[in-house]
Amino acid sequence: MRREELADFLRSRRAALAPARRTTRRTPGLRREDVAERAYISIDYYTRLEQRRGPRPSPEVTSALSQALELTVDERDHLFHLIGHNPPPQAPALHDVDPGLRRVLHALDGNPAMIISNLAQALQQNRLCLALFGDLTRYTGLDRSGYFRWFMMPQERSIYPEDVHAAQSATFVASVRAAADLEPDPTEAEHMIATLRARSSEFRRLWENHDVRLCRQETTSLLHPAVGRVDLDCEVVFSHDRRQRMLVFTARDGVDLRPLITADADPPAHR
Repeated sequence: MRREELADFLRSRRAALAPARRTTRRTPGLRREDVAERAYISIDYYTRLEQRRGPRPSPEVTSALSQALELTVDERDHLFHLIGHNPPPQAPALHDVDPGLRRVLHALDGNPAMIISNLAQALQQNRLCLALFGDLTRYTGLDRSGYFRWFMMPQERSIYPEDVHAAQSATFVASVRAAADLEPDPTEAEHMIATLRARSSEFRRLWENHDVRLCRQETTSLLHPAVGRVDLDCEVVFSHDRRQRMLVFTARDGVDLRPLITADADPPAHR
């Protein structure tokens, strides 16, 4: 049970909730007694959890806390990991992906696509993705992670317009926290997180928000030497064990990206 992180997470999620009725309190969010009442536990027990003490909650109490704090699925799983329990299994989605979808990467010729790990380590890219992003599989060590490079290598942001930087940073930090929960061996994720917290003030500041979210559908923009600014939608498809995912990018406004494969300009380099 990771008491300090659990206490910080509970406080941050409680502060994010709006009371059912207006109050004159200056402190944001619900009161501790509100959360305790919602979770059907004593206020003393809940208070001790936020004070980094008290016994470990059972899986049933953990589930009740998740509902009381109105956590998302990613946040709920994170809460279970903090307390030291396995998260409840995900209910099958209506659109579960067949394993054969892994072959889709090679069939896509009109959309940039790549397969990455939970830590954003590029495993494979199709030709259009290489033309748009450059070769992201060439890195080694911690640099293999796109999350790590974003905060530690200033040149990583050079192909992104400045107006998307803040949103990208927040999304990446929330994704790192969620990804760490999905790894059977968390050693690599913990090492990356510790390094980022020690060396990046931006990462450290955003980490204190305790946001948890896996990227499932995102938007971003790139600057490419051949076509200029490209605004992109990104759909994310997870493997059955949620340890890998395929990112499929679509240009907004009907822009055809296929000419990039034969464009004279080189793929964008991270200068």
